Amino acid sequence: MANLASKLQPWWLLLVIPFLFVSNTYHCVNAEPQVPCYFIFGDSLSDNGNNNNLATEAKVNYWPYGIDFPKGPTGRFTNGRTMQDIIVQLLGFQEFIPPFATSRGQEILKGVNYASGSAGILNDSGQHLGVRISMNMQLSNHQSVISTIVEMLGNCAASKLLGKCMYAVQIGSNDYINNYFKPEMYNSSHLFTPEQYAAYLIEQYSRQIKTLYNNGARMFALFGLGAIGCTPNAIAVHGTNGSACVEKMNTAAQLFNERLVPLVDELNSNFTDAKFTYLNPTGASAANSLGFTVANASCCEIGSGGDLCIPGSEPCGDRSQYVFWDAVHTSDAWNEVIAVEAYDSESKAIAYPFNVQKMAQLPNNNDADGDICEMGENSGVTV
Repeated sequence: MANLASKLQPWWLLLVIPFLFVSNTYHCVNAEPQVPCYFIFGDSLSDNGNNNNLATEAKVNYWPYGIDFPKGPTGRFTNGRTMQDIIVQLLGFQEFIPPFATSRGQEILKGVNYASGSAGILNDSGQHLGVRISMNMQLSNHQSVISTIVEMLGNCAASKLLGKCMYAVQIGSNDYINNYFKPEMYNSSHLFTPEQYAAYLIEQYSRQIKTLYNNGARMFALFGLGAIGCTPNAIAVHGTNGSACVEKMNTAAQLFNERLVPLVDELNSNFTDAKFTYLNPTGASAANSLGFTVANASCCEIGSGGDLCIPGSEPCGDRSQYVFWDAVHTSDAWNEVIAVEAYDSESKAIAYPFNVQKMAQLPNNNDADGDICEMGENSGVTV
């Protein structure tokens, strides 16, 4: 973990020291962030409280979740920060992006987190767990936020702002974990081969990304799926036949990722006024080479047959040694590894065609297209 120290200072210092340099970008915390706003779409890997008041099993606003987060349990499915939290810090934001459920007033101008635990690209993914906010519903919520921003700034200024924001999309795991690989509850595995299912998901996903584009988004960080067959839950439920992980699950997720890369190429080709990049969360170095000693077990105590921490249970002592916090979700320490890779890796296997930092620094067409405001107040975002 020592090699990360030069990239990201101890994260809790961001909340108590007014001036701090984050990463090797030398951006002062009180300076403007590299992008004016950051919108997050996704599932439990990014959820920071949207599920807290929903009728669902997929919520974690209880101890020991948040044991390493200053505000304690917030609804984040980890002991500390999510990967998106850390990227937000690296981009220079002073505050974490608020969840849609509680976002109010001026704070939405810095971005909103729409992510919801158990949500998927498909509307029915995760439905056996209860209420969740699917990707399509998250897009609807975003449209309502856009309407509010237009009311606050006017159509023209809102359009310019939204065109400079970064939009992070990290979703798809539940379309496998809580859909395709639960054949007793969902029929997707009976209708599609893994190859067909990946193609179907990408088709739906592509439409969703284009909806974001049509609503003014111009800078997209599209995250692939992680090694879903290596979670403690997957190993316990499906078995590995002597392998380290559940290979059929990892293979299925890889089929999705392999189709996401050419989609990024297609989007960059078709929408030349926008920027799209693919970020691979499985591309980081091997866990043991980074100082992690436990890669296949959860840090917290898991209930029988479940995947979340038992409320009030005592977690492991040295959480920096664990890849997984519970039986599905990764620890703050591992999230930091993946976030830093996404932010500044030069490897095309991890960030293609560019990393988050590079994308934030690329010229923004909204800077050149200042004439939009001269076209009249009716120009700009359409909702």
